[in-house]
Order: sequence, then C-alpha cells, then structure tokens
Amino acid sequence: MIVIDGKKVAAELKSVIREQTIRRESQGLKQPHLAAVLVGHDGGSETYVASKVKDCEEVGFLSTLIRFDDDVKESELLEAIDKLNNDPSVDGFIVQLPLPRHINENKVLEAIDPSKDVDGFHPVNVGKMVLGLPCFLSATPSGILQLIEYYNIETSGRHCVIIGRSNIVGTPLSILLSRKSKPGNCTVTLCHSNTIGLKELCLQADIIVAALGKPGFLTADMVKEGAAVIDVGTTRVPSTLTKSGFMLRGDVDFDNVAPKCSFISPVPGGVGLMTRLVLLQNTLKAAGNKKK
Repeated sequence: MIVIDGKKVAAELKSVIREQTIRRESQGLKQPHLAAVLVGHDGGSETYVASKVKDCEEVGFLSTLIRFDDDVKESELLEAIDKLNNDPSVDGFIVQLPLPRHINENKVLEAIDPSKDVDGFHPVNVGKMVLGLPCFLSATPSGILQLIEYYNIETSGRHCVIIGRSNIVGTPLSILLSRKSKPGNCTVTLCHSNTIGLKELCLQADIIVAALGKPGFLTADMVKEGAAVIDVGTTRVPSTLTKSGFMLRGDVDFDNVAPKCSFISPVPGGVGLMTRLVLLQNTLKAAGNKKK
C-alpha cells in the first residue's frame, strides 16, 4: 500500500513554477498576479485563502485579497469582478465559494472573464473541457489527474467509481477520466445520493474517488483488495487535539480502508494541496497568454 504524498508532489511542481517565474522576470515579463475575492468570515475559506496568499509568495507571484462582509450587495460584488476583469495587472482571480444565500452563485461565476477564470468554473471553460479544447481545468480535478499521473496509477480500461456529482469535482472529473488521454480511458460510474447499490458498485471499482463531503463515508467493506482510493473530502470537525479546536476529516475511513488499497490519499496532505497548486499553474498559464 502506497500513501499518496500530495505535499511532496505539490512541492516539486511548485519549484517548477518558481523556476518559470524567475525565467519570466529575466525576460522582462511581469510577475504573475493572482487575486482572490472573499465574502464573509467562514473559517475554512479564511484558511484556504490565506494558504493561497502564502503559495503566491513562495513561487514569486503577486497576490491581492479583496474582502467583503456577508451582507455585501450582489451588485457590489459584480462591480468588483468587473474591475478585476478590466485590470491588466491581474492575470487571474477566484471568487471563494460558498457565497451567502442572497447572492446568485451562477451569476457571479458567469461574470468572470473566462481568460482570468483560473478556478475553471466559467461555462466557457467547462464547455471547452468537455470538448477537449485548451482551457483552464477546474483545480481539484486537475490536481487529482496530476497525482494519478505522478504515481503512475493505471487508468486505461479500468473502472473508476466517483462518489459525488458536484460541478466542482465529481462531474468534471468523470469527463476528464473518461476521455481518450493519459491519464484517462477509464470506464467511469458517477454516483450520488440517489444511486442504488452503491456498495456493490464500489466493490467493482479499480479506482474510487470519494467527493461527497461526508466524513468516513467510504468504509472497508466497500473497497476491493488492490483498489486505488482518492479522498477529496475536507470536512472541519470539532477536535480537542488541536489548538484551533477542529481538524479536517476526509470522506474515507482511512485507518480501515488503507490496508486494502494499492494507493490511497490522506486528509490532510493529499488532494487539497494539489488544488492550490493548480491555481498557481493556471495563473502562470494566464500570464503566459499575455504578450507583456
């Protein structure tokens, strides 16, 4: 059994980004600039955005954080997005999700210039992804593919069961793994809350991706010997063992599932670090699409 080390992979790929950034500077090109829009004070979002700012510093990017309170008007948020769209110094930006209920999430995402949509959520980028055209891939699915490639996990002809059909992870990943590519050529079963016989489907899977947001959902009796398991879950649960009073738990019952696996990703230390890495890759790509 091999535990997938997202920290190691992300660190190696970060060094590549840093080298490319230094090369850009030596050619007189501007530093890549990633901006983030944060609405409210959700603990998980605060931590995640702070990590992105730190990532930018490590690879030599400029970073900007724009904050709004929970009661921000939708029109005010859309105005800020329009300014970022038209700011030539900003190569890419994200709007941290989730947003307050009074704000139309789809309207906000559609307002982002697709050429600066480094999260890969805009319908233009999603559509291009479906067609296999050059685009910004959604960060988490792209990070998962890079982990699979790094560890040389065979996907061609294999059966992959994805638990969770979100537009952020499950649905785009199902498309990426099924297309004719490497990694890819998978037979993919996309499961969700209404799937009948989920346990039986999982027992047929060579690869299982758990992305439903329910801590410890995937148990050992749902996994066949030798399967590869990718855990995308990052649920904050109360804990007396940490200073913060919480800890992250994945969707996989790691201790009991791991002995049955050929490969397994932990939480934390797995997919989450790769998600942040892909934002840097997409920002560098966005900067590279400009002449100056």
